[in-house]
Amino acid sequence: PRGTASRWLPLLSLDCLTRGCQDTSLPRTGLRSTNLFLTDHQTAVSLYQLPGQLGCVQTNSLKTKDGIQKNLKNEIINYNFKTSFFDIFVLAFFRFFVLLLAYAVVKLRHWWVIAVTTLVSSAFLIVKVILSELLTKGAFGYLLPIVSFVIAWLETWFLDFKVLTQEAEEERWYLAAQAVASRSSLLYPGALSEGQFYSPPESFAGSDNESDEEGAGRKALTAQEKEYVRQGKDAMEVVDQILAQEENWKFEKNNDFGDVVYTFEIPFHGKTFILKAFLQCSAETVYQEVILQPEKMILWNRTVAACQILQRVEDNTIISYDVAAGAAGGVVSPRDFVNVRRIERRRDRYISSGMSTTHSLKPPLSKYVRGENGPGGFIVLKCPSNPRVCTFIWILNTDLKVKAVCC
Repeated sequence: PRGTASRWLPLLSLDCLTRGCQDTSLPRTGLRSTNLFLTDHQTAVSLYQLPGQLGCVQTNSLKTKDGIQKNLKNEIINYNFKTSFFDIFVLAFFRFFVLLLAYAVVKLRHWWVIAVTTLVSSAFLIVKVILSELLTKGAFGYLLPIVSFVIAWLETWFLDFKVLTQEAEEERWYLAAQAVASRSSLLYPGALSEGQFYSPPESFAGSDNESDEEGAGRKALTAQEKEYVRQGKDAMEVVDQILAQEENWKFEKNNDFGDVVYTFEIPFHGKTFILKAFLQCSAETVYQEVILQPEKMILWNRTVAACQILQRVEDNTIISYDVAAGAAGGVVSPRDFVNVRRIERRRDRYISSGMSTTHSLKPPLSKYVRGENGPGGFIVLKCPSNPRVCTFIWILNTDLKVKAVCC
């Protein structure tokens, strides 16, 4: 149903916009190394201390140094498979060493290492419980193997569904960003100027009713192209109506940077999400980087895997194809969209409005779920008193075509 985009509302990278979307740094692996190290290190230390504490309880010498040393000697020097807990500590250290070596040093990107270590750990713990006398040592004899088993599988889940998935997404984003950056440097060498970008003529309120074929030198539009122009104008009208009713926007949330998310109900289109943010850069910069170059969307919106211009219909209208990356570790499959976009330059703002359409070059594909965008777009408001700042408004109305699960 429409409105399911509430949990998938794309996060605008405002910092990237103010820098001109030039950050193409490599994906960081520090998160993976830190999480693995802290998890396994804490596990190893805890399991190392517990056998000593258990031994102290059994000998009633909790507060004596000799009692601790004696029981550690029994655990390590006089090791016995049936009665000692020291081998469980060694098992934890084995996992810590192997995982740290594989994912932090060698930087492998496959799950087979964590799978092997989990299999070894699980098999050892099962054999330990069956053949040893741990269960005769009270509650701790039950607790230690259970905790060790659960931690091993939690680490497996965390690495496979969180860390590796996140790194694959970061790598995809980085490669896409590099590709776009290299294309941009070839197409637009040197300093940016308005003349280097495709820029539609300035539009004025009430001037949208001129003939689509008016003006010398314009090509005659086909019936399909006229339909695209009409759809773009319809989307622009809805966007103008939303902007005119700002007092009716419903506040949802904000952050420390002053960015605010609102919702608004549109007749026949349902709930619409609106992001309003104040940017420390000129409106012209955002216009050139965001509105005139939709291919660069993958640089500042990580939920977008690809963006392609299918057709330039006329000065103000284009057809684009967007692919939204999957989410929730693959639970939500990728979506694709075919959109008609209308771009207008006005005296106080720049607007890119759009909505879903169809195009012969991009029929629905089996590997994607074809989503649907209602009227929405980007609005960049100029600041009369300071040309170096602007207000950015993002209107999003998306139907991800998520099937409802009936009980």
